Amino acid sequence: MRVFIIAGEPSGDKLGAALMEGLQTLLPDVRFDGIGGARMIEAGLKSRFPMEEISIMGISEILSQYRHLKRRISQTAETIIGANPDVLITIDLPEFSLRVAKLVKAQSHVRCVHYVAPTVWAWRSGRAVKMARHIDQVLALLPFEPPYMEAAGMRCDFVGHPVVTDPQASAKDAQAFRLEHGIGGAPLALVLPGSRRGEVSRLAPVFGEALAPALQARPDLRVVIPAAAPVEHLVREAVKSWSLEPLVIRSEDKAQKRAAFKAADVALAASGTVSLELAAAGTPMVIAYDMNWLSRQVIGRMLKVDTVTLVNLVSETRAVPEFIGADCVPDRIADALLALINNPSGQAEAMALTMQRLGQGGDAPGLRAARAVLDGLSAAHPRH
Repeated sequence: MRVFIIAGEPSGDKLGAALMEGLQTLLPDVRFDGIGGARMIEAGLKSRFPMEEISIMGISEILSQYRHLKRRISQTAETIIGANPDVLITIDLPEFSLRVAKLVKAQSHVRCVHYVAPTVWAWRSGRAVKMARHIDQVLALLPFEPPYMEAAGMRCDFVGHPVVTDPQASAKDAQAFRLEHGIGGAPLALVLPGSRRGEVSRLAPVFGEALAPALQARPDLRVVIPAAAPVEHLVREAVKSWSLEPLVIRSEDKAQKRAAFKAADVALAASGTVSLELAAAGTPMVIAYDMNWLSRQVIGRMLKVDTVTLVNLVSETRAVPEFIGADCVPDRIADALLALINNPSGQAEAMALTMQRLGQGGDAPGLRAARAVLDGLSAAHPRH
């Protein structure tokens, strides 16, 4: 069996490697071609060109490199059509992946599978209908996504979320972290103001103000911030105006980051998949997020759900308090954070249910994804 697989960013590289390993387990003679990063290369892929060439985010970046991207899209599609693999698997990065799939479908009968469903349940539901013109099957990370994809005419399999296989720190690791940093038995808040410059610039001042009342009520409160390398300097500058001095650690030190997640009593975090990381570590949270004025107006009008926190959505509860857009103000966040510090156990059931529904305790998502790809091929072409 010949598989052409494409990933364009680290999260996709992680999914792709796990899927490749799953396919190799089920079908040892499988052969791979495509584009990927270090993990996929380690799993046996010889990448056609460096993944970083298509790892472009943001409108301004896309516009500045439009010609190069367009050329790579055409080259990749031509390569796939010429190779005529049994299946094309594109992973996330819709700006690149779906354009390649569209060209491939226009000139061949190659089966196209897209890994990671778009968030049509939240906004821009028309994306599913557009995808269905050139995507045969979708592999979904969240259990409530398949009906949205199936309604648009695609097969969709829920395969589990990779967070369920992420390593977790032990209680011993958490205790060692507290001892190393002189925290002892003091209450510890994990603060996560985002991994992009715009997020940190908007959220760090708000988070700092929200922590001030908590510090007044609990003078022994300690704060730790895992900061990604691209924004570490920005984080360190932003916290200089805070009423307390947080411990800033590097997110790239995975062991320290995992230990911090486990050691924390509560977390204040930007909206995103980090809520699932916190749930996996069993750390109760308050979620807050804001965006620029124009994005707030546009997205606010298009949003179709009353919560954007994945723990709330997957568990079908509203256990995690969230403050989004106009509600992202220090006093409201502070009240919720104080309430959580005083009663951190209220989210335990919702977090456990979220992990269970995402596939914890079952087969690894990569293996489930591999089974879904092979089953989809068998259904479409019984000879496989």
